[in-house]
Amino acid sequence: MILYGDYHTHTKYSRHNHGKGTILENASVAMNKGLKQIAITEHGFNHLIYGVRRREIRAMKEDILNAKEVTGIDILLGVEANLIGCDGSIDVVDSDFEFLDILLMGHHKLIKTKTRKDFNRLVLANMFGSPFNPSQERLNRNTTGFLKALDKYPIDIITHLNYGCPTDTLAVAKMAREKGTLIELNGKRINFTDRELLTMAEEGVKFIVDSDAHSPERVGECNNAINTIFRLNLPLNQIVNIDKLPKFLNKRGTN
Repeated sequence: MILYGDYHTHTKYSRHNHGKGTILENASVAMNKGLKQIAITEHGFNHLIYGVRRREIRAMKEDILNAKEVTGIDILLGVEANLIGCDGSIDVVDSDFEFLDILLMGHHKLIKTKTRKDFNRLVLANMFGSPFNPSQERLNRNTTGFLKALDKYPIDIITHLNYGCPTDTLAVAKMAREKGTLIELNGKRINFTDRELLTMAEEGVKFIVDSDAHSPERVGECNNAINTIFRLNLPLNQIVNIDKLPKFLNKRGTN
C-alpha cells in the first residue's frame, strides 16, 4: 500500500508559530518519505490567531515554485477554510479561487464569523457545549451549516469532521458524496464511531488520508488513519490517495 500524497499540511504561514516549518521543509520531508504530491493548506483567513494573510499568497506561490524545483514534489496551494455562518458561508471569496488548487473546509474555534449571532451559535455554543451529547438543536444547526457550505462552494475535502462541532455525520457524508467532496481520515484524530465509518463506506463515500501536519517531520504521518482503515477493512478503492493520485474539484478535474 502506497500513500501517494498528503493534502492537509501547515507551515509558518499559519501565524503565531502554529505551523513550525517552511514550504520547502514540508516538501523535503515528503520527498524523503516517497510522497509524490502535497498540499499546503494554511488556516483560513478569518481565523483570529492562526489564519493566513491574503497578502502573503504571492510569497507562498513563490516558495512553492522554489520547493517544486528543489524537491521535484508536486505542491498544491490551498487553504483550510472556516465555516463562518449558519447559512454555509466560509472565509473564501470569488477572487481567492484564482490561486487555489485545492479547498479544504472545517470547523475551528476563535474565528471571525459572518455575524455576532453566528459567533454565538457556531463558536460559543460548540466551545462550551458537550461534544458527546449535543442538543438536537445544536446538532441540526451544525449539520445545516456544513450542508449549505457543501452546496455553495467547490469544497474538495471536509477536514476532521465532528471535531469540536458535532454533526449528523451521515447526512454530511452523503452530501459530500453527491458533490464530489472527500471526507478526511485525519492522521491525528478521527471523530467517528466505527459504525459511522462503515455506514459511510457502504454509502459509497470517498475518503482521503491526511496528516494535518503542523511541523515538517509530521508530513505523511497518517498511522492513525491507516490503522483504522485496516482495522475496519474499509475498501481501498474508496481511499483516493492510496495507490493512486487523486484529482480535485479545483484542480485537474474531479474525483
